[in-house]
Amino acid sequence: MDFLNDPIGFIAQWLRSLMEGLGLAPDFVTFVLVALGAALMGTIALLFMLFTIWLERRVIGRMQDRMGPNRVGPEGLLQTLADMIKLATKEDITPIGADKVVYNFAPILVVISAVTAWAVLPFAINIYGADISVAVLYVVAVGSLGTLAIMLAGWASNNKYALLGAFRTVAQLVCYEVPMILSLLVPVILAGSMSMKDIVVAQQSVWFLFSAPIAALIFFISSVAETGRAPFDLLEAESEIVAGFNIEYSGMKFGMFMVAEFLHSFTVGALTAALFLGGWQVPLVSNSAIAPWALPWVGAIAFVAKSFFGYGLIILARATLPRIRIDHMLDMNWKFLVPLSVASIVITLVVTKVGQVLALGEWGTAITLFVVNVAVLWAALSWANTQAGQVRRRVEAPLTATVDLHAHDEVPAAAH
Repeated sequence: MDFLNDPIGFIAQWLRSLMEGLGLAPDFVTFVLVALGAALMGTIALLFMLFTIWLERRVIGRMQDRMGPNRVGPEGLLQTLADMIKLATKEDITPIGADKVVYNFAPILVVISAVTAWAVLPFAINIYGADISVAVLYVVAVGSLGTLAIMLAGWASNNKYALLGAFRTVAQLVCYEVPMILSLLVPVILAGSMSMKDIVVAQQSVWFLFSAPIAALIFFISSVAETGRAPFDLLEAESEIVAGFNIEYSGMKFGMFMVAEFLHSFTVGALTAALFLGGWQVPLVSNSAIAPWALPWVGAIAFVAKSFFGYGLIILARATLPRIRIDHMLDMNWKFLVPLSVASIVITLVVTKVGQVLALGEWGTAITLFVVNVAVLWAALSWANTQAGQVRRRVEAPLTATVDLHAHDEVPAAAH
């Protein structure tokens, strides 16, 4: 087996031959290979965060007209490593009255949630952790573990502010999972599979971003909200609940929450790339036009570039958008995103069936889906704008009446 054509398979086959040559049982060899693969994937994911944390701090610093970390190491590259050493040497404090088992397990669970999602990410045509038939459902399940970990952290800390942050977790993260899951059904319908690899392969001609722009937008917004980042960072609003659910955590336990947040943010960009941006597919280039030995490496570069594009949008939102008020945030979810995600599913089912009946072909169906999606999105935004105008007028009406009344009362006095 050629290393360039299938690097993961080549290394796995070499290790299997080596261990079986030592007399180890085939089942045990398979278990060892799976464990090594999982450990390698987790290590790469966690080490990768050393770079992305530095990158995000530098980019946001430039956007806010400051330098960012630039002292420790060349261009500040070792600043994140220095921060990790600092956190590891800080005192580990457990509050009096806290549920020690749950309190100490919550940071581990939130990191597990962020790392295990990488197991099904298809970095290239033959570079991935596992190709399971229910990969989309798996991503939803492991993502929910992060929500559960935040709730456990706030509840187990024996702190009212931490508990309030956990309550906000229920109000925000759980409700935003509803439109996220509904939007995930669209690429599953278009690809006819829940496998991440099959979804990427189905986008060889047309990316799902163009076939289902509504679903892509809803998935990205709701995924950012699930990470708890700005502008959806109300669950850790410093001015209101003193950092929220993790207020009682110190040292490396606090660092684990921070690492999970950054890792989850990049994972959202990677999932968006796989589900809606064609994954490892190179724009305007057919896979047959790429040499077989170069296809995995070119695909991996394309996938990482698309992932960084999605991650860059998340950084941009964090650096520029203000925090959303909680009632506005919940209204946007239940009154706008959820109905719109249901409409997206209906549109996809109807147009796909009509395309099959009329034999529109892949491109004809994709163009029809794009036009209908844009029309529905325009109608939804127009309706939202009208509703917002009505609310604004109702709020401003008493203020206008009060100002007019005072102006009327001042006229005789001025004349007198």
